[in-house]
Amino acid sequence: MRDWRSLTPEERKAERDKVPGEYARKQRMDANLAATLDLLKDDQFAQARAWKVAWGCYLINTPEEILADSSLYLDIYVLGLPFMFFYNIATGIFSALGDSKTPFYFLAVSSLSNIGVDILFVAGFKMGVAGVAWATFLCQGVSCVLAMVVVFRRISAFKSTHKVVLFSWNMLGKVAMVAIPSILQQSFVSVGNIILQSVINTFGASVIAGYSAAVKLNNMVITSFTTLGNGISNYTSQNMGAGKMDRVHKGFGAGRNLVWIICVPIVLLYFFFGRFLLLLFMNDPQGPAIDTGMLFLRILSPFYFVVSLKLVTDGILRGCGMMVRFMIATFSDLILRVGIAIVLSSTALGSTGIWMAWPVGWCIGTGLSLVFYFTAIRKVLAESPAKAEAEGKAAEARAEAEFAADAEMETL
Repeated sequence: MRDWRSLTPEERKAERDKVPGEYARKQRMDANLAATLDLLKDDQFAQARAWKVAWGCYLINTPEEILADSSLYLDIYVLGLPFMFFYNIATGIFSALGDSKTPFYFLAVSSLSNIGVDILFVAGFKMGVAGVAWATFLCQGVSCVLAMVVVFRRISAFKSTHKVVLFSWNMLGKVAMVAIPSILQQSFVSVGNIILQSVINTFGASVIAGYSAAVKLNNMVITSFTTLGNGISNYTSQNMGAGKMDRVHKGFGAGRNLVWIICVPIVLLYFFFGRFLLLLFMNDPQGPAIDTGMLFLRILSPFYFVVSLKLVTDGILRGCGMMVRFMIATFSDLILRVGIAIVLSSTALGSTGIWMAWPVGWCIGTGLSLVFYFTAIRKVLAESPAKAEAEGKAAEARAEAEFAADAEMETL
C-alpha cells in the first residue's frame, strides 16, 4: 500500500471515498442530522445552527470519525462568542489606560481555570467533547463579566465637568476608521485558515492530529508577537499625538530587538526539542502524527525572526493610521500562503508543501511591510517636525498678539 502523503489529491479522495463511499457518508450524515433536527423540531434557531455547523464541518473535509465531535464542540463554542467580544472591548480599554497587567491577570486566571474545569468535566463528569466546550464557555463568561465590572468601576472613578455623552457618531466614525480594516483583516485571515484546514483535512487523521498539536505551539508564539505589535501600535499613536516623532523610530528598533531576543530560545526549543512539547498534546511519541508535528515546527520556527519583524512593523503602520498599507501587506501574505499551500499540496511534497507555504507568505508580507515603513513612515516622520515647528510659531504669534491686546486694555 502506498504512503498516504505520496498520493495525489485525486487518489487520496478516491481512497477516502471507497466503500462505504462518499455518497454513503453523505447519507449517514443526513440521517444523523435528520435525527438531531427531529429532536430540535420545536426550536427553529437550534435547527438552523445544527445545519450550519454540520455542513460547515463537512465542507472543510472533516473526517467522518471526528465529524460528530467537531459539530458538537462548535455548536456549544459559538454561544460564548459574545463573552469574547466584550472581553476584548475591556482589554482594549485597559490598554488605552496604560494598564496591561489587569487583562493579563484575567486571561491567566481564565486559562488556568479552563484547564481545571476541563479535567473536572471530562474526567470527573464524563462529559467528553461537550465538557471541553462547556468549560471554555463557562470560563470565558466569568472572565468577561469580571473584566467589564472592573472597567465600569475604573470609568466611574473619572471626574468630568462636562456632561457624559452615551453615544457619539463622531467617535463612532473615528473608531470605525481603524476598526473596519482590522475586522476585514481578521475575517480574511479566518477564511484563509478555514481553506488551509480544508486542504490539511484531505491528508487524513494523522496529519490533522500532528498539525493540531503543532499549530497550538505556533499560535502561542504568534500571539505573543502580535501582543507586542499591539503594544508598539499604542506606543506609536501616543508619541505621534505628543509630537515626539523621534521616539517612533526608536520604538521600531527597540521592538525589533525585543522580539528577536525572544525568538532565539523559542526557535532552539521548537527545532531541537519540539517532540517533547508535542507530547503535551499527544500520546504516541513515535507515530506519524508526531512526525508531522515535528516537521511543521522545524519548517516554521526558523522564520519566527521574519514574522516577528513583520508584526512589529505592522504595529507602527497601525499606530500611524496607515491602515490601507497594513491591509495590503497582511492580505498579500495570506493570499500567497493559501495559494501556495493549495498548489504545493497537490505535488509530491504533499502536506509538507502546506507547511512550506507559511515561510513564503511571511517573507513576502514582511518585505512589503518594511517597504511601507521605510517610505511612508519616514515621510511622516520628516513632515511632522516641520508641522510641529510651524504650529509652535503660530502659537507664539497668537500669544504675542494676546499679550499686546492685554497691554492695550490696561492702558485704556
